Amino acid sequence: MSELPHIPALRRGRAYESLDQLPVRDHRTGEVKATVSTVNAGVLRKDLARMGEGRAALKRFTTAELVALCGRAAGHFLDGTLPLGTGGQTQSPAQYVQTLATTSGLPWVLVRRNMRKIHAALTAMDVVLRGLTRGIAWDILDRGYGEQDGLRLSFHPATQALGLVMPSNSPAVNSLWLPAIPLKVPVVIKPGRDEPWTPYRLVQAFIAAGAPPEAFGFYPTDHEGAAEILRLCGRALVFGDQSTTAQYARNPAIQVHGPGFSKVLIGADQSERWPEFLELLAGTIADNGGRSCINASAIVVPSHAAEIAEALARRLGPVQPAKPEDPQAQLAGFANPKMAEGIDAAIEAGLQTPGAREVTAAHRGGPRRVVFEGGTYLRPTIVLCDSFAHPLANREFLFPYASVVTVPQPDMLQQIGPSLAVTALTKDPAFIEQLLECPLIERLNLGPISTMNVAWDQPHEGNMFEFLYQRRSLERADARSGGW
Repeated sequence: MSELPHIPALRRGRAYESLDQLPVRDHRTGEVKATVSTVNAGVLRKDLARMGEGRAALKRFTTAELVALCGRAAGHFLDGTLPLGTGGQTQSPAQYVQTLATTSGLPWVLVRRNMRKIHAALTAMDVVLRGLTRGIAWDILDRGYGEQDGLRLSFHPATQALGLVMPSNSPAVNSLWLPAIPLKVPVVIKPGRDEPWTPYRLVQAFIAAGAPPEAFGFYPTDHEGAAEILRLCGRALVFGDQSTTAQYARNPAIQVHGPGFSKVLIGADQSERWPEFLELLAGTIADNGGRSCINASAIVVPSHAAEIAEALARRLGPVQPAKPEDPQAQLAGFANPKMAEGIDAAIEAGLQTPGAREVTAAHRGGPRRVVFEGGTYLRPTIVLCDSFAHPLANREFLFPYASVVTVPQPDMLQQIGPSLAVTALTKDPAFIEQLLECPLIERLNLGPISTMNVAWDQPHEGNMFEFLYQRRSLERADARSGGW
């Protein structure tokens, strides 16, 4: 891109360049890479009053047509050169990768991996919808009522638009909202400050594939604007840390995506086999730069905790920052260096409490927080904790971090707390039954399956269909008597 791009807001899919603009900067040098139009809460209130138009536009398509459209959008997103900004500029896939890496801190290899995840979600949309709806026939989805397997079904939309207050940590998080489009619900997106690129590119890919522009709102905005999206959209997703998301935890109209506190549990029957699982454990901690809510942040074991922590420290401790174009790069830089400073300080403060010891320090050969070519990075950290009572035992940070905690198997499920994804390494039938009944676990992997594994036929975090639609009872006189 020869000149500095400007990313506009999209008001019902149409570009809007505002006078208020914010820079998106290189995370290493501070150089401005783009400017982004921002809108205020008043603009949002005006536009959200018309989101029924986007719903009406999507209803003109059948579900089958929208699923096919998702497949075409997948190709545009992964391989297409798409519009970028208001000056006739475009963005190739290579330019997307390089620019996103520059502003977010993710190395190219991780950006490409996230691109492929989004592409996979779009191309598997038929499988995704079957999983979310539990196999409801698509003609019933189109009509909103019908009969299947002898059961009468009816449902209605819970909202005219899905609000999205997005983060900047990982591009693939955008895959969570993709089913809304074939479910005929428009989206209103507030992008992460440092990552407008992925949602904007996805919107352009959908429009290029034939989706109605009015089904998409893209609104870079401030805290007041974000609050209006959450308040005025009948359903919304919000992402952030606990301090951000706690206020919405009891609001059924808002699906909260905060820290996952994902874990690996090793059963007593498999504890002697822990060396066989070392690469699995390391991957659950460090894949995607440790930035996902399904990265394991705790390894819970009945024995051998010290040995496991030491082995993980030897495996992950030497990992260092690399050039963004390095295909072996594993760490992501921080777009906001103060966030890295805060995380580093929190870990150091926690280590002052007896009962925890950082094991990676001996294998790192330097500090945890480092500056490499102008970018700020945190190197992998493994902490050995005596119990879950320690403040570092059940923490989650945006880099490869995990505690290793000794907990007797009978006490594990009483101590782990809410966990988005759990991999349980056990063949013990009684323990497996307890795991299956545990209400604290949202996603359960039985056996050596990474917490990072995503099954498209099952919800990732919450069921989007059940969130966007509600069941109702429906009786039709013409169906009962043949007409009236």
